[in-house]
Amino acid sequence: MAKVAVIGAGSWGSALSIVLTDNNHQVSLWGRDEVQMREINENHTNEKYLPGITLSQNILGFTNIEEAIAGVEAILLVVPTKAMREVLGEIRPFLKSSVTFIHASKGIEPDSLKRISEMIEEEIPEKFRKSVVVLSGPSHAEEVSLRQPTTVTSSSLQMEAAEYVQDLFMNMHFRVYTNPDLIGVEIGGALKNIIALGAGLTNGLGFGDNAKAALMTRGLAEIARLGIKLGASPLTFAGLSGLGDLIVTCTSVHSRNWRAGNLLGQGQSLDEVLENMGMAVEGVRTTKAAYQLAIREGVEMPITTVLYDVLFNNKQPQVAVDELMGRVKTHEVEDLRL
Repeated sequence: MAKVAVIGAGSWGSALSIVLTDNNHQVSLWGRDEVQMREINENHTNEKYLPGITLSQNILGFTNIEEAIAGVEAILLVVPTKAMREVLGEIRPFLKSSVTFIHASKGIEPDSLKRISEMIEEEIPEKFRKSVVVLSGPSHAEEVSLRQPTTVTSSSLQMEAAEYVQDLFMNMHFRVYTNPDLIGVEIGGALKNIIALGAGLTNGLGFGDNAKAALMTRGLAEIARLGIKLGASPLTFAGLSGLGDLIVTCTSVHSRNWRAGNLLGQGQSLDEVLENMGMAVEGVRTTKAAYQLAIREGVEMPITTVLYDVLFNNKQPQVAVDELMGRVKTHEVEDLRL
C-alpha cells in the first residue's frame, strides 16, 4: 500500500483518487476550499464535481499542503496549467525526501511554451524528485468514478518510473499502458483540447458529422506535425494519448472544451463562455501556446491559427470556417517530418 498526495480536488483529481483507493492506497486529497474538504471528510462526497458518487474513507481531504504531502511516496498534480507553478511553489518548502511526481493535467504554458513536465522540473529541485511521469489518455472523470472501462498511458523518460505509476493505478476498470515518448504523450493530450474547441464550434454553428470528422482528422494531422517537429514519435499520435484522447474529447458532452466551443459557435463571446463554464477550459490557453509554438517552429497549423483568431482576435466562427474551406488545394498525405 502506498500513500499518495493528490493535489487538486476537482472532478479528475477526485476520480483518480477513487482509482487509487480501489487499489488499497491511502490518498491525501488537497484543495483550497475548506467547505469542500469538510464534505469529503465527513460525507465522503464531492457533489460539485462528482455528483452522486461516494468516496472511500481512505480519501482524506486537506487544505494544508504541508500536511497533505507528509510521508507520501508520490505526488499527483491535477491542477490547471495556469496554477501549476504557484502550487509547486507551495509544495517546494515542505519536501523532505525524493518523491515521484505525476501529473494528469493537459496543457502548454503560453509564452514560455513549456510542457507540464518541464514546468515541474523547473520548479522542484532535482534532489527532491525522481523522474516526472505523465498520466494521460481518453478518460472522462465521470466515467472513471463509475468504474467504467478506461485505458490511459503512463509516460516518463525513465521506464522504471512509468511502470511504477502503471502499477499504482492499474486495475480491472482502469488499464494503464506505458509509453517512453513523454513529448508525444504531453503534446497529444494538450493539443486535442484545441481540436475539441473546434468540434464544439462546428456543432454550435449547426454543422453535422461530416464537419466534425474533417476537423478531427485534419486536427490530428497538425497535432502530429508539431509534435514530431518537437521530437515526438509519430506512433504516439495513433495511440491513446493521440487519436484516443482526440475522439473522446471531440465527441462527448462531458468535454469542457467541446462545450465551450459549442457556446462560441452559438454566438457567445469568450468572456461569456468562460463565465458560463465556471471551470478551467484548458483549450483556450493551449490554443495561444500552440499558436506561438507553430510560429517558433515554422509549422503550419491552420485549424489552430483560425481558432486563435476566434478566441483572441474576435474573428467570427463562420468566417473562420470559410477560411479553412477556402485554403489553397494540397495533398492529404504528407511527410509529417517536414
